[in-house]
Amino acid sequence: MSSKNTGSESDSRDPIVVEAQRYRAQRDKTYRERALKIFPWVCGKCGREFSGKRLRELTVHHKDHNHDNNPPDGSNWELLCLYCHENEHARNQVADAYAAATPGEEREPTATYKPFADLADVLKRNK
Repeated sequence: MSSKNTGSESDSRDPIVVEAQRYRAQRDKTYRERALKIFPWVCGKCGREFSGKRLRELTVHHKDHNHDNNPPDGSNWELLCLYCHENEHARNQVADAYAAATPGEEREPTATYKPFADLADVLKRNK
């Protein structure tokens, strides 16, 4: 057997190669791939560097939290590691929970138990 490709082998590979090239072109259009081309592979918060298999741990964070806002210059993105990305979203959830009520909005009290509610009565009885 020779190592040369016969005409039928190269014909069968062409659709595969074409499909792979098309898939790569589509993937290159995604914001993650664009962000990885624009920015250095370093977490924007903790400064850890990523490469090889660990590159999958580097995520794209949308600064305005709008995943549809993907400008070509990447001004709405920052690369964050999984841990810093989770921390960033958790911080926003906590901030939203403590945010002031908007006019007309009623909020339930955060705590319903009042441990010192009857303290004055207890102190009066002990005198």
